Amino acid sequence: MEYLVLKLLHILSSTLLFGTGVGTAFYLLCVVRSGDTRIVATVARHVVTADWLFTATTAIAQPLTGWYLVRLLRIPLDTPWLAWSIALYAVAIACWVPVVRLQILMRDSAAASLRAGQGLSAEFRRYFRAWFILGFPALGAFLAIFYLMVFKPA
Repeated sequence: MEYLVLKLLHILSSTLLFGTGVGTAFYLLCVVRSGDTRIVATVARHVVTADWLFTATTAIAQPLTGWYLVRLLRIPLDTPWLAWSIALYAVAIACWVPVVRLQILMRDSAAASLRAGQGLSAEFRRYFRAWFILGFPALGAFLAIFYLMVFKPA
């Protein structure tokens, strides 16, 4: 029973981590493309909140539940599919950490532009480009992790 509960928590937290990341990225991308400073400022504020509530907590839960599952099942950490999953998770988190900072900077920049009655600034656009670029390796890493977790190739 312990294994099944732990596996369920691991799967649910991965779903929440991935879903929040993809969902918030989609909405922020859509509203930035709209160019409406008011909407961008609002959505950016909610994206930062969602990242702290959901992404940060599940980013911690994933390695904890994964480590416990590995110990419970006595899987060596150098098992190829597991070692690759851990390395890819490190890549995804290494992309996510600056993304969080960029989202905070975008939120603050959009709010400042809104208060000034201006469109999104060049500074905002720079932050957005970096945020957008960092999303690709993180997305690829998470998709590869899902593949490795399901198929466990030798």
